[in-house]
Amino acid sequence: MSQLDKSHNRTIFVCQQCGKESLKWLGRCPNCQQWNTFIETVVTTPVISSRPLSLENPPRELSQVVTDISDRFPLPLAEFNRVLGGGLVSGSLVLIGGDPGIGKSTLLLQASASMAVARGKVVYVSGEETLHQIKLRSERLGVTGENLYLLAETDLEVILNQIEQLQPRLVVIDSIQAVNLPELGTASGSITQVRECTMRLMQWAKLKAVPIFIAGHVTKDGAIAGPRVLEHIVDVVLYLEGEPFSTFRLLRCVKNRFGSTNEVGVFEMREQGLVEVDNPSQTFLSQRSGEAIGSAVVPTLEGSRPLLVEIQALTNPTSFGLPRRTANGVDFGRLLLITAVLTKRVGLKLGNQDIIANVTGGLRIGEPAADLGIALAIASSFRDMEVDPELVVMGEVGLSGELRAISHLDRRVAEAARLGFKRCLVPKTSARVNPALKAIKLIPASTLREAIGVGLVSGK
Repeated sequence: MSQLDKSHNRTIFVCQQCGKESLKWLGRCPNCQQWNTFIETVVTTPVISSRPLSLENPPRELSQVVTDISDRFPLPLAEFNRVLGGGLVSGSLVLIGGDPGIGKSTLLLQASASMAVARGKVVYVSGEETLHQIKLRSERLGVTGENLYLLAETDLEVILNQIEQLQPRLVVIDSIQAVNLPELGTASGSITQVRECTMRLMQWAKLKAVPIFIAGHVTKDGAIAGPRVLEHIVDVVLYLEGEPFSTFRLLRCVKNRFGSTNEVGVFEMREQGLVEVDNPSQTFLSQRSGEAIGSAVVPTLEGSRPLLVEIQALTNPTSFGLPRRTANGVDFGRLLLITAVLTKRVGLKLGNQDIIANVTGGLRIGEPAADLGIALAIASSFRDMEVDPELVVMGEVGLSGELRAISHLDRRVAEAARLGFKRCLVPKTSARVNPALKAIKLIPASTLREAIGVGLVSGK
């Protein structure tokens, strides 16, 4: 008797955000709390007869498992390697998400061409473009295409058969929402299709020890389109971020089974494609005015990399009864906290002021170490006084107006000294740094009021 004895169809409703299933339509998903996300889906449920357990893959003792140094190989792109944790692992499944037009296909095509030259055959599968369209893009990027095989196909069974014959060193799927399995009987991009196609690709990658890149669309909230289980299936999740008006792109790692998370690679979009930024701190500060009011430089930490960014603030008497608070690149809650501390503990009358805080270059800072930079920029704009142009600041601001210690002070100070800054304003509780860093002077401060008095030009 065949293993697939019979099957029957049933209709369910599936949340397009988290993948929760329901027998009836719901206006709000009880799992992810999103509205109007349930879509009617027809599911074919096969009934499979039981069979004995297979002993072809028995358990092995951990001490007997041998790793090979060739299991991880570096990509020709240094920024890509940083985000991946040192290189690409054989058999890994890497998901890259990003807004439409942000540069996902461009980055994947450049990485594919570089890998084809360095290591051999690479298959680039596109379900959204024809071969002629990819060729036009490759000519613009200067990609010649040796050992790079293109395949315009959406049927996953056909794709797996083709790459099985070619035996490539790398496979790229652009995008996972475009491929489908016809036997599922649902449209491409649905919950069932995305999940099952990713599972098939994952099984093939592990079996053949061939890494696979898959591109994924994102929703309006910036999350990968499809169920959250998709991010649990893959080994690495990368997001390509960037503001529409900015040429800089950040490749951010949010999950990595083979390395650290929250690593960031910096690229710049040019006519020849995405170009690596070797010195992002100097690039972000290249347009900074030395005597700007309401501007402070903060050494922030993205993963293991210190970056010097400029935080700007502007205060202006409000024209309405309720003052506005606007945060671009910083957390809105932190801006409200710092504003309240400046009003209560420092004595700045900000109750009738519109306050705008912005991080230049389209970056986003989430760590509390930038609190002191935001506070100093607001105080500088409110008092119309300049910040010391040779000063960098860092520190977390507490509700009592005290400055709290921050982590990895040596890395931040070393990066500031490398770019020529002479002074560094730090919390007094963490004013200990490597004695070898003599090119920069540490200025400790215990309270926010004291730090503002030191940081502004009139208080030097």
